[in-house]
Amino acid sequence: MQQRDVMAGERETGAIALRRAGPADAEAVRALTRAAYAKWVPVIGREPLPMTADYEHAVRAHRIDLLVAAGELAALIEMVPEQNVLLIENVAVAPAFQGRGLGRRLMAHAEVVAREFGLGRVRLYTNARFAENVALYRRLGYAIDREERFRGGVVVHMSRVV
Repeated sequence: MQQRDVMAGERETGAIALRRAGPADAEAVRALTRAAYAKWVPVIGREPLPMTADYEHAVRAHRIDLLVAAGELAALIEMVPEQNVLLIENVAVAPAFQGRGLGRRLMAHAEVVAREFGLGRVRLYTNARFAENVALYRRLGYAIDREERFRGGVVVHMSRVV
């Protein structure tokens, strides 16, 4: 049986709930991620790494929380606890749900998870060509730690103290 939690500040009205992903969710995680990242393929000329990840492995090895809105999988966040930091491996919002603040909610959720794990920092990385994502993370208080070349592009590493 999978755990089902209501997001902080929400009543379970069928509108928005958060639950942990399990092995049976791997295909749904893959499908949502592929749909969410499809808009970036023409920007960078290839599929972003989350589109090619092994989600059968990820749902077992990482913490993936699913945001369900009105009974439909709307967004997800994949997190990996590391030494002294929580890595946000992936945040994906289904195209039909983008622009509604669900990504922001999930980013705030990651900070709560980091504190629950006793971790004082959250980190993430993104492609520099995903300018709207970099701008969002900066607005949320993430600082750029470093940039590095990767597959003909630049990866931006960012973090935030929680």
